[in-house]
Amino acid sequence: MSHWSTRDIPGQDGRTAVVTGANSGLGYVTARELARKGARVVLACRSEARGREALERLAREVPDGDVALRLLDLGDLASVRTFAAGLPCERLDLLVNNAGVMALPYGTTADGFETQFGVNHLGHFALTGLLLPALLTTPGARVVTVSSMAHLLGNIDLRDLNSERKYRRWVAYGRSKTANLLFTHELARRLAAAGSDVTAVAAHPGYAATNLQTAGPRAEGRRGAERFMEIGNRVFAQPAEAGALPALYAATAPDVTPDSFTGPSRAMWRGAPAPSWRAPWTLDDRAGELLWAESERLTGVTYRMKGG
Repeated sequence: MSHWSTRDIPGQDGRTAVVTGANSGLGYVTARELARKGARVVLACRSEARGREALERLAREVPDGDVALRLLDLGDLASVRTFAAGLPCERLDLLVNNAGVMALPYGTTADGFETQFGVNHLGHFALTGLLLPALLTTPGARVVTVSSMAHLLGNIDLRDLNSERKYRRWVAYGRSKTANLLFTHELARRLAAAGSDVTAVAAHPGYAATNLQTAGPRAEGRRGAERFMEIGNRVFAQPAEAGALPALYAATAPDVTPDSFTGPSRAMWRGAPAPSWRAPWTLDDRAGELLWAESERLTGVTYRMKGG
């Protein structure tokens, strides 16, 4: 694993993958490399304009790629349901829950959830549940959820999942990334209990230069903070091509185990994919069960662990 790169991705011919947030950054690189290896890739993007730009770019970089664009707004459960219902495939080998928002000013989704919790966790929770029938009927399918080492900023507060009592943008982000890991932990447990061979895993990019860092400051017009993030990306971050490697490893490597957490090898910051440390609270069975139950209630999506 110490020298693992995109050259080591196994052939993906005949496989179908959905990558959320595939119009830029880590999601684009992930989609491109899967397509380059022969997968049929669905780019799940919120913006049609940016999605089409990505589709055109990908067509230039992978001329023989089998790629399609489908609109998906993870901050709107109606959009999530429409996407899942209209997915043009009966089998699904890979779902990469990559899209996310970071450290935004307080806001709510179309359904009234705090934006970071709503998009980063609830949107992907609903999407995975709605696509689960296709995953369950596909031998060797995987669900890869992209978390972050920022999960160390906070455990979830089951009494205040939507940060209604107090909102601190970075703590809320950390809690949403903790939710990603608890979701993976509980999904892996439930799949194993059901005797399914679907593998649920998580990954994180370390510090990778993407649009994620500047989106929050830009939304508030804080040019100084935006400039600070831009400098940090240039000086300290690894490029998106490197940041996407842990998710690609988690998605394709043959030795990946359920509920594993893959990140960069050097201080969990940069480098080739390697097993990554995670906070003990992301392995809490009881917290995982309670978050799961509340997520089903909030989204109205009930998981059924038996394939058709």
